[in-house]
Amino acid sequence: MVYQPAIMSVSLGRPWLHDFEYKMGQASKAGFKGVELFYEDLDYFARGISKNDTPTSNQLLQAADKIHSICQAHSLEIITLQPFLFYEGLKDREQHAKLIEKMKLWLQLAKRLDTTTIQIPANFLPAEQLTDDIDVIVADLRQLADMGAAETPVIRYAYENLCWSTVNDTWEKVWDVVKRVDRPNFGMCLDTFNIAGKVWADPTSPTGKTANADSDLKESLERMVAEVDVAKVFYLQVVDAERLQSPLVPGHPFYVEGQPARMNWSRNARAYMYEEDRGVYLPVEDVARTITSGLGYKGWISMELFSRTMAEEGQHVPDQHAQRGIASWKKLQQRLQLN
Repeated sequence: MVYQPAIMSVSLGRPWLHDFEYKMGQASKAGFKGVELFYEDLDYFARGISKNDTPTSNQLLQAADKIHSICQAHSLEIITLQPFLFYEGLKDREQHAKLIEKMKLWLQLAKRLDTTTIQIPANFLPAEQLTDDIDVIVADLRQLADMGAAETPVIRYAYENLCWSTVNDTWEKVWDVVKRVDRPNFGMCLDTFNIAGKVWADPTSPTGKTANADSDLKESLERMVAEVDVAKVFYLQVVDAERLQSPLVPGHPFYVEGQPARMNWSRNARAYMYEEDRGVYLPVEDVARTITSGLGYKGWISMELFSRTMAEEGQHVPDQHAQRGIASWKKLQQRLQLN
């Protein structure tokens, strides 16, 4: 298996502002080989088919067929459908049952998109809505894994820690869950931002860093090499973030009361790796090198991005994001000797 560059569909611009086919054209022209399909793009595409804001399952499936055709026409493989949100550990078991029904549709969508991976971010609903009982969390995720295993071809699930997830906010916690789920089609998505953004960075601090940032990250990465089975790393996302000019506390433009600071930082101020002109500062190259060289990961590397820059209007947005993303990939490829 070789390294292949991918990009998230939404990374090139918001679906309600930027045409999906145009974005895929720009991604292909820039040199990307794959795309993480963000459900937001699929849903918005289906709204165009249905002419209403609540497309039916059939209209979503039609949209998946059309999106697959567009990606094929641009020689882009859909490496995953994501994110399947707010699933595991719910105290509201009626909502859990509704999400199981939703997953049945997602499995159909995955087939239409010709992808075999669905990504699940670790739940970040408020703590009062969730249990921290590891047995419940594992049972919920095992239920999805077994549903995916019954499909032909088998659907895999990539579980990802977000640095603001309510319970499983580190790769260590996600790895523990993956081992407990113990299914061949259940693994991890590792993300340089979410790893460094938890153990090393703190957007609420004047320094932008945690108290023992360097030593804590070093120890975490050493544990990763010692403990993680690389076969369980289903794909890798690489992305950096801006060092904020002031702490993300009340009064900051990105501050939203009741929301985790790291989430608001993530949504507004990520940037591609090596974009020094945009103020990036996380040690994401160290994280990426640990995963590719230390663990020996090979496979899809996605240049993921969330940023306020995607909400601008105009064709220059997908144009520029595609070029920025591929420039980041090429430098990463050269610096880490990814062949």
